Amino acid sequence: MEPQVQTVFLVEDAPFFRKMLGDYLRDMGFEAVVELPSGRAALKHLETAACPDLVCLDLTLPDISGYDLCEHIRRTPAMKDVPVLVVSARDLPEDKAHAEEAGANGYLGKPFTQEEFTRRVQQVMKGYGPRRKP
Repeated sequence: MEPQVQTVFLVEDAPFFRKMLGDYLRDMGFEAVVELPSGRAALKHLETAACPDLVCLDLTLPDISGYDLCEHIRRTPAMKDVPVLVVSARDLPEDKAHAEEAGANGYLGKPFTQEEFTRRVQQVMKGYGPRRKP
């Protein structure tokens, strides 16, 4: 049996953070990191792409809020069980609570270290193996 490729959808509008997080994810061994600059780009990609193993998303996107995107993911039957990690500069307790209500599995406030990011990804991925691709 050939090994499963682990795919991440990374939704982040800031090019610097998108590249940094993409590099962190690749360093962790994720083989396919799909970097998406906006909520609309993510929605379009979700319509046509195979289901990812993880979604990392920012809350403050230029067009669609990360909360709304997370809720959309949870309403999509094929993606309802995909772990979602919110990575955001919005770090108030009510932001975290709203993200949890929207269906996020984890939350990481900016700024953070690579080690903190790695630990948080591992926490939300615990219990999820690579998803079988149809």
